[in-house]
Amino acid sequence: MTDGGPLPESFRPLFWDVDWEQLDGGRHWRLIVERALNWGDEGHLRWIVDRYGRQKIATVVRESRRLTPKTARCWQNLFGLDEGEMRCFGTFSTSRDGYF
Repeated sequence: MTDGGPLPESFRPLFWDVDWEQLDGGRHWRLIVERALNWGDEGHLRWIVDRYGRQKIATVVRESRRLTPKTARCWQNLFGLDEGEMRCFGTFSTSRDGYF
């Protein structure tokens, strides 16, 4: 599957603060992965793995400052990452700067 295009309707509640019609699976993939990791259910997680793959998800886990500490620890263990290589253990940010 390509990265671009619309998201399944089941993702809409995760993006209550975003213009749903402007959200693009290719351009906004980091935001989509962050939201699914933080607030998604099993269906959301399966979808992002199928759509973006483990490598892109691991990139978000390493580079994002928007993962909650609980979420970060879960994915840190899954991907076998050291805390030092994960930006989210610095300053947590809720900003969408850079996405829209």
